[in-house]
Amino acid sequence: MNDTNSSKPDLPDHLSSNPRSKFYVEEIFEHNIGIKLNGKERTNVEEYCISEGWIKIPSPKALDRRGQPLLITVKGTVEAFYE
Repeated sequence: MNDTNSSKPDLPDHLSSNPRSKFYVEEIFEHNIGIKLNGKERTNVEEYCISEGWIKIPSPKALDRRGQPLLITVKGTVEAFYE
């Protein structure tokens, strides 16, 4: 048995996929990660916080003044894991 998780960094409590965010950690995105909200796997998560129990997903149509999608906060039980 090989332990493949030993080379992966621990998942932080708060993580963002936007490189401009202070919660962006490049080493984590070298591996595939998954996010579950209330037991349902979500594929469109931009940012999450496990301790506060929320994720941020992009709005389908609305954009901010810089042309980036507006983020909608969804609350619930958040789980982060490596796929």
